[in-house]
Amino acid sequence: MKKIRLRLEYDGTAYHGWQVQKDAVTVQGVLEEKVLGVTGHKTSVIGASRTDAGVHAFGQVATFRTSSHLDAQTFKKALNAVLPQDIRVLASEEINDAFHPRDDALTKRYFYMVANQRVSSAFLFRYTWIVPQMLKMAVMEEASSVLIGRHDFSAFMGTGSDIKDAVRELYTVDVKKLDGVTFMGVYLKGNFIRVTTEASGFLRHMVRNIVGTLVEMGRGRIPAGRMKEILESRDRKNAGQTAPANGLFLERIDYP
Repeated sequence: MKKIRLRLEYDGTAYHGWQVQKDAVTVQGVLEEKVLGVTGHKTSVIGASRTDAGVHAFGQVATFRTSSHLDAQTFKKALNAVLPQDIRVLASEEINDAFHPRDDALTKRYFYMVANQRVSSAFLFRYTWIVPQMLKMAVMEEASSVLIGRHDFSAFMGTGSDIKDAVRELYTVDVKKLDGVTFMGVYLKGNFIRVTTEASGFLRHMVRNIVGTLVEMGRGRIPAGRMKEILESRDRKNAGQTAPANGLFLERIDYP
Protein backbone atom coordinates (compact mmCIF):
# COMPACT_ATOMS: atom_id res chain seq x y z
CA MET A 1 0.00 0.00 0.00
CA LYS A 2 1.40 3.39 -0.99
CA LYS A 3 0.27 6.96 -0.38
CA ILE A 4 -0.16 9.47 -3.20
CA ARG A 5 -0.16 13.22 -2.62
CA LEU A 6 -2.03 15.44 -5.08
CA ARG A 7 -1.89 19.19 -5.57
CA LEU A 8 -5.21 20.37 -6.95
CA GLU A 9 -6.97 23.40 -8.31
CA TYR A 10 -10.71 23.74 -8.69
CA ASP A 11 -13.50 26.17 -9.40
CA GLY A 12 -15.87 25.62 -6.50
CA THR A 13 -18.93 27.18 -8.15
CA ALA A 14 -20.67 23.87 -8.90
CA TYR A 15 -19.76 22.12 -5.64
CA HIS A 16 -21.14 22.02 -2.10
CA GLY A 17 -17.64 22.43 -0.72
CA TRP A 18 -14.81 19.97 -0.27
CA GLN A 19 -16.16 17.45 2.21
CA VAL A 20 -18.35 14.51 1.21
CA GLN A 21 -22.04 15.15 1.96
CA LYS A 22 -25.10 13.01 1.49
CA ASP A 23 -27.10 13.95 -1.61
CA ALA A 24 -24.69 16.76 -2.59
CA VAL A 25 -21.90 16.98 -5.17
CA THR A 26 -18.58 17.84 -3.49
CA VAL A 27 -14.96 18.01 -4.63
CA GLN A 28 -13.89 15.20 -2.30
CA GLY A 29 -16.80 13.05 -3.43
CA VAL A 30 -15.96 13.50 -7.11
CA LEU A 31 -12.28 12.73 -6.49
CA GLU A 32 -13.07 9.57 -4.55
CA GLU A 33 -15.38 8.42 -7.34
CA LYS A 34 -12.69 8.98 -9.99
CA VAL A 35 -9.92 7.37 -7.91
CA LEU A 36 -12.18 4.33 -7.56
CA GLY A 37 -12.59 4.25 -11.34
CA VAL A 38 -8.84 4.42 -11.93
CA THR A 39 -7.69 1.99 -9.21
CA GLY A 40 -10.64 -0.36 -8.97
CA HIS A 41 -10.90 -0.04 -5.20
CA LYS A 42 -12.57 2.40 -2.85
CA THR A 43 -10.38 4.72 -0.79
CA SER A 44 -10.69 7.97 1.13
CA VAL A 45 -9.20 11.14 -0.35
CA ILE A 46 -8.09 13.33 2.58
CA GLY A 47 -7.83 17.07 1.95
CA ALA A 48 -5.73 19.67 3.75
CA SER A 49 -8.52 22.25 3.84
CA ARG A 50 -12.28 21.71 3.97
CA THR A 51 -13.26 24.58 1.70
CA ASP A 52 -16.88 25.77 1.90
CA ALA A 53 -19.52 25.50 -0.81
CA GLY A 54 -18.58 27.82 -3.67
CA VAL A 55 -14.99 28.43 -2.52
CA HIS A 56 -12.19 27.95 -5.06
CA ALA A 57 -8.64 26.60 -4.79
CA PHE A 58 -5.36 27.13 -6.57
CA GLY A 59 -3.37 24.94 -4.19
CA GLN A 60 -5.42 22.32 -2.35
CA VAL A 61 -3.43 19.28 -1.17
CA ALA A 62 -4.92 15.81 -0.78
CA THR A 63 -3.74 12.24 -0.26
CA PHE A 64 -5.07 8.74 -0.78
CA ARG A 65 -3.75 5.23 -0.19
CA THR A 66 -3.70 2.66 -2.94
CA SER A 67 -2.34 -0.79 -3.77
CA SER A 68 -2.43 0.04 -7.48
CA HIS A 69 0.71 -0.58 -9.53
CA LEU A 70 0.32 2.81 -11.24
CA ASP A 71 2.98 5.40 -10.50
CA ALA A 72 2.28 8.95 -9.35
CA GLN A 73 2.62 10.58 -12.77
CA THR A 74 0.29 8.06 -14.33
CA PHE A 75 -2.26 8.89 -11.63
CA LYS A 76 -2.04 12.55 -12.61
CA LYS A 77 -2.73 11.78 -16.26
CA ALA A 78 -5.43 9.22 -15.53
CA LEU A 79 -7.33 11.41 -13.08
CA ASN A 80 -7.21 14.49 -15.31
CA ALA A 81 -8.62 12.37 -18.12
CA VAL A 82 -11.75 11.49 -16.12
CA LEU A 83 -12.24 14.45 -13.76
CA PRO A 84 -14.57 17.31 -14.74
CA GLN A 85 -12.76 20.28 -16.24
CA ASP A 86 -13.33 22.42 -13.14
CA ILE A 87 -11.12 20.08 -11.05
CA ARG A 88 -7.51 19.61 -12.14
CA VAL A 89 -4.56 17.64 -10.72
CA LEU A 90 -1.52 19.92 -10.96
CA ALA A 91 1.01 17.57 -9.39
CA SER A 92 1.16 14.02 -8.09
CA GLU A 93 3.83 12.26 -6.06
CA GLU A 94 4.32 9.24 -3.83
CA ILE A 95 4.76 10.40 -0.23
CA ASN A 96 5.80 8.86 3.09
CA ASP A 97 2.85 7.11 4.72
CA ALA A 98 3.27 9.22 7.88
CA PHE A 99 2.44 12.42 5.99
CA HIS A 100 -0.96 13.98 6.74
CA PRO A 101 -2.09 16.86 4.50
CA ARG A 102 -3.93 18.69 7.28
CA ASP A 103 -1.92 17.91 10.41
CA ASP A 104 1.49 18.50 8.78
CA ALA A 105 0.63 21.86 7.20
CA LEU A 106 2.70 24.78 8.50
CA THR A 107 0.64 27.59 6.98
CA LYS A 108 -2.42 28.06 4.79
CA ARG A 109 -2.91 31.11 2.60
CA TYR A 110 -6.24 32.41 1.32
CA PHE A 111 -7.20 35.53 -0.56
CA TYR A 112 -10.55 37.19 -1.03
CA MET A 113 -11.57 39.45 -3.93
CA VAL A 114 -13.97 42.38 -3.54
CA ALA A 115 -15.16 44.32 -6.59
CA ASN A 116 -15.75 47.74 -5.04
CA GLN A 117 -17.91 49.07 -7.87
CA ARG A 118 -21.51 49.03 -9.03
CA VAL A 119 -20.95 47.09 -12.25
CA SER A 120 -18.51 44.19 -12.47
CA SER A 121 -16.90 42.61 -15.50
CA ALA A 122 -18.96 39.83 -17.05
CA PHE A 123 -15.95 37.57 -16.52
CA LEU A 124 -15.33 38.35 -12.84
CA PHE A 125 -18.70 38.54 -11.11
CA ARG A 126 -18.53 34.82 -10.31
CA TYR A 127 -15.27 35.30 -8.42
CA THR A 128 -15.77 38.57 -6.56
CA TRP A 129 -18.09 40.07 -3.98
CA ILE A 130 -19.62 43.15 -5.62
CA VAL A 131 -19.83 45.94 -3.05
CA PRO A 132 -21.15 49.15 -4.67
CA GLN A 133 -20.55 51.49 -1.71
CA MET A 134 -17.04 52.96 -1.76
CA LEU A 135 -14.97 51.46 1.04
CA LYS A 136 -12.45 53.36 3.15
CA MET A 137 -9.15 51.53 2.67
CA ALA A 138 -7.36 53.23 5.57
CA VAL A 139 -10.08 52.10 7.95
CA MET A 140 -9.91 48.51 6.73
CA GLU A 141 -6.11 48.43 6.92
CA GLU A 142 -6.12 49.81 10.47
CA ALA A 143 -8.71 47.30 11.64
CA SER A 144 -7.01 44.32 9.97
CA SER A 145 -3.71 44.93 11.79
CA VAL A 146 -5.41 44.18 15.12
CA LEU A 147 -5.98 40.57 14.05
CA ILE A 148 -2.34 39.68 13.43
CA GLY A 149 -0.90 37.37 16.08
CA ARG A 150 -2.07 34.44 18.18
CA HIS A 151 -5.66 34.88 19.34
CA ASP A 152 -8.89 33.09 20.09
CA PHE A 153 -10.87 33.74 16.89
CA SER A 154 -14.25 32.53 18.21
CA ALA A 155 -15.81 35.86 17.17
CA PHE A 156 -15.04 34.95 13.54
CA MET A 157 -15.95 31.25 13.68
CA GLY A 158 -19.01 30.09 11.78
CA THR A 159 -21.97 28.86 13.77
CA GLY A 160 -22.37 25.12 14.02
CA SER A 161 -18.64 24.41 14.24
CA ASP A 162 -17.62 21.66 16.66
CA ILE A 163 -14.06 22.98 17.11
CA LYS A 164 -13.22 23.25 20.82
CA ASP A 165 -9.95 25.19 20.51
CA ALA A 166 -10.47 28.39 18.51
CA VAL A 167 -6.92 29.69 19.00
CA ARG A 168 -5.06 30.30 15.73
CA GLU A 169 -2.00 32.32 14.78
CA LEU A 170 -2.65 34.79 11.98
CA TYR A 171 0.60 35.83 10.28
CA THR A 172 -0.76 38.08 7.55
CA VAL A 173 -3.85 40.16 6.89
CA ASP A 174 -3.01 42.29 3.86
CA VAL A 175 -5.67 44.63 2.47
CA LYS A 176 -4.61 45.86 -0.96
CA LYS A 177 -6.34 48.04 -3.52
CA LEU A 178 -6.04 47.01 -7.18
CA ASP A 179 -6.88 49.16 -10.21
CA GLY A 180 -7.53 46.08 -12.31
CA VAL A 181 -6.90 42.38 -12.76
CA THR A 182 -5.60 40.35 -15.68
CA PHE A 183 -7.96 37.76 -17.17
CA MET A 184 -6.94 35.60 -20.13
CA GLY A 185 -4.21 38.13 -20.95
CA VAL A 186 -6.67 41.04 -20.93
CA TYR A 187 -6.33 43.72 -18.25
CA LEU A 188 -9.77 44.47 -16.79
CA LYS A 189 -9.83 47.88 -15.18
CA GLY A 190 -11.83 48.45 -12.03
CA ASN A 191 -11.72 49.09 -8.33
CA PHE A 192 -10.80 45.87 -6.55
CA ILE A 193 -9.75 45.06 -3.01
CA ARG A 194 -7.79 41.89 -2.34
CA VAL A 195 -7.63 40.66 1.26
CA THR A 196 -4.84 38.11 1.78
CA THR A 197 -4.68 36.04 4.95
CA GLU A 198 -2.07 33.52 6.06
CA ALA A 199 -2.27 31.52 9.27
CA SER A 200 -1.33 28.31 11.04
CA GLY A 201 -4.89 27.23 10.33
CA PHE A 202 -8.39 28.62 9.91
CA LEU A 203 -11.74 28.08 11.58
CA ARG A 204 -14.98 27.46 9.70
CA HIS A 205 -15.94 30.64 7.79
CA MET A 206 -13.11 32.52 9.54
CA VAL A 207 -11.74 34.30 6.46
CA ARG A 208 -15.21 35.16 5.16
CA ASN A 209 -16.25 36.53 8.55
CA ILE A 210 -13.08 38.63 8.81
CA VAL A 211 -13.65 40.03 5.31
CA GLY A 212 -17.31 40.69 6.05
CA THR A 213 -16.37 42.60 9.19
CA LEU A 214 -13.70 44.64 7.38
CA VAL A 215 -16.18 45.56 4.65
CA GLU A 216 -18.71 46.69 7.26
CA MET A 217 -16.00 48.87 8.79
CA GLY A 218 -15.03 50.20 5.36
CA ARG A 219 -18.70 51.16 4.85
CA GLY A 220 -18.74 52.95 8.20
CA ARG A 221 -21.33 50.62 9.72
CA ILE A 222 -18.92 49.33 12.39
CA PRO A 223 -16.25 51.66 13.88
CA ALA A 224 -12.73 50.43 13.06
CA GLY A 225 -11.77 50.96 16.69
CA ARG A 226 -14.10 48.13 17.66
CA MET A 227 -12.02 45.36 16.05
CA LYS A 228 -10.06 44.67 19.24
CA GLU A 229 -13.28 44.64 21.24
CA ILE A 230 -14.90 42.22 18.77
CA LEU A 231 -11.89 39.90 18.80
CA GLU A 232 -11.68 39.82 22.59
CA SER A 233 -15.43 39.26 22.98
CA ARG A 234 -15.15 35.81 21.38
CA ASP A 235 -18.78 36.27 20.35
CA ARG A 236 -19.76 35.78 16.69
CA LYS A 237 -22.74 38.11 17.14
CA ASN A 238 -20.41 41.09 17.56
CA ALA A 239 -18.61 40.68 14.23
CA GLY A 240 -19.88 41.60 10.76
CA GLN A 241 -21.64 39.58 8.11
CA THR A 242 -20.22 36.50 6.41
CA ALA A 243 -18.80 37.46 3.01
CA PRO A 244 -20.14 35.40 0.07
CA ALA A 245 -18.18 32.23 -0.69
CA ASN A 246 -17.53 32.95 -4.37
CA GLY A 247 -14.83 35.57 -3.69
CA LEU A 248 -12.63 33.24 -1.62
CA PHE A 249 -9.64 31.30 -2.95
CA LEU A 250 -7.32 28.85 -1.22
CA GLU A 251 -4.01 30.05 -2.65
CA ARG A 252 -1.49 27.61 -1.20
CA ILE A 253 -0.53 25.35 1.69
CA ASP A 254 3.06 25.18 2.92
CA TYR A 255 4.77 22.16 4.48
CA PRO A 256 8.14 21.56 6.16
